[in-house]
Amino acid sequence: MSSTFLDSVRRVIRTLHYSIRTEQSYLSWIKQYILYHGKRHPQEMSVVEVGEFLSYLANERKVAAATQNQALNALNFLYTRVLNQPLGELQGVTRAKRPKRLPVVLSADEVIRLFDQLSGQHLLIAKLMYGSGMRLMETLRLRVKDVDFSMQAVIIRAGKGNKDRVTILPECLTANMKNQVDRVRLLHKSDLEAGFGEASLPYALARKYPQAPFQTGWQYVFPSQNRAHDPRSGKIKRHHIHRSSVQNAIKNAVRASGIEKPASSHTLRHSFATHLLESGTDIRTLQELLGHKDVSTTMIYTHVLNKGGRGVRSPLDAR
Repeated sequence: MSSTFLDSVRRVIRTLHYSIRTEQSYLSWIKQYILYHGKRHPQEMSVVEVGEFLSYLANERKVAAATQNQALNALNFLYTRVLNQPLGELQGVTRAKRPKRLPVVLSADEVIRLFDQLSGQHLLIAKLMYGSGMRLMETLRLRVKDVDFSMQAVIIRAGKGNKDRVTILPECLTANMKNQVDRVRLLHKSDLEAGFGEASLPYALARKYPQAPFQTGWQYVFPSQNRAHDPRSGKIKRHHIHRSSVQNAIKNAVRASGIEKPASSHTLRHSFATHLLESGTDIRTLQELLGHKDVSTTMIYTHVLNKGGRGVRSPLDAR
């Protein structure tokens, strides 16, 4: 398999301004697809070979439905955007089953117990996710300019589906968030004095506004402790803290708090939605806060609210 071909795929991805995580995912799936078919060039293959690979993922590797769809998206991109050979209709493909599961939700008491086991940036991030309903990566990618203290709001840029939205900045976190921004200002000043301080900007903004990457507003609210090479430009920059750092901290906090539910960082978003519904927030408002494209996605939290058996009282309790 020629690295030149993968480089051409990478160039198309970057021309279309896809995120670095999407780039890495697509390249990985395309590479696996080529290796599965004995390093044949994708131009020599078509919908039949794509179907065989997707069936292999479901039958042999037992991947989840979301994983199989991710692979399909990568191959659709390859044939449509790179090779200009759109795939026809997939037939006879074994589709991975998507299980119907309710989200894990913590009670208000469990949320407090979880917070008691966290500290520093990890605690503030966890509280912000629970208090605003943001996803983990939306929280970590938050820039100083997008925290609006006057409106008590957080502006989420290019969230899931590349959509912008506005959500809540909890009043009880205002002082902590202001202190965090002040720390970012001091850290940024130190970086500038050391000859660094350039932030990664989306798309072509850095070329259009050459001074913007050095401005405080574009710095991450939750910066990494160390500077590192940017994977695209090669420049040394200060990125946000890594998601695994937060995920591991919350995982350890769940264990230390004695919570027996399989909770994760995303559980805080589920808990935000469920607790707002419990307090009387209407489903459409919640849909906007969560950034769901379809209200049916938000409706799953109404099922979480129902007690066992859709809220029906057990006949044993009626006696």
